[in-house]
Amino acid sequence: MNTSFRTSRRKQRIRDVISARQRDLTLVLNNIHDPHNVSAILRSCDALGVPWVHLLYTEQEFPEMGRKTSASARKWVGRIKHRNAREMLEQLGSQGLNLIRTGFGARAAALHEYDFTRPTAVILGNEHSGIQADLQKLVEQEIYIPMHGMVQSLNVSVAAAVILYEAFSQRRRAGLLSEKTFSESEQDKMYHEWLEK
Repeated sequence: MNTSFRTSRRKQRIRDVISARQRDLTLVLNNIHDPHNVSAILRSCDALGVPWVHLLYTEQEFPEMGRKTSASARKWVGRIKHRNAREMLEQLGSQGLNLIRTGFGARAAALHEYDFTRPTAVILGNEHSGIQADLQKLVEQEIYIPMHGMVQSLNVSVAAAVILYEAFSQRRRAGLLSEKTFSESEQDKMYHEWLEK
């Protein structure tokens, strides 16, 4: 396979991936400690069309991800950093995103009952204490992943993948994946940025 053919294929692949990105679907990672979990979440985001994630870290430094463990995903999924929960929620709300979080409260809805065809930001808590208390108070709507084993929760990176795949499936059934969510000029800008990666 000659170099020009490989280059042409890569350029077309970039355009196809960008055109399928879902700008109105995102995740918020709240104080997730393990950089390997963050890396795995980024991989799922890339695979399922999520253009960026929000990192809300109020208890520690933002995670450093090794180049080897996240080499592919870190290039293609943007990361937006936040230190203040209320300010972040106001920003997401101003973008028209419905805010939900994972949890097991009495009013939590099963994952498949939530309508992911709506613009949505899903908040995921850390591996030890879950979502920080003030954020729980600010975001009342919860979803959970139904399970039939003895354990009540999945690894956070696995949970993220399950949630995103449910969103992907709902959007595919609704025919939304063929609708471009970025303007032509935005896609062109992303395309030229990605060519440099």
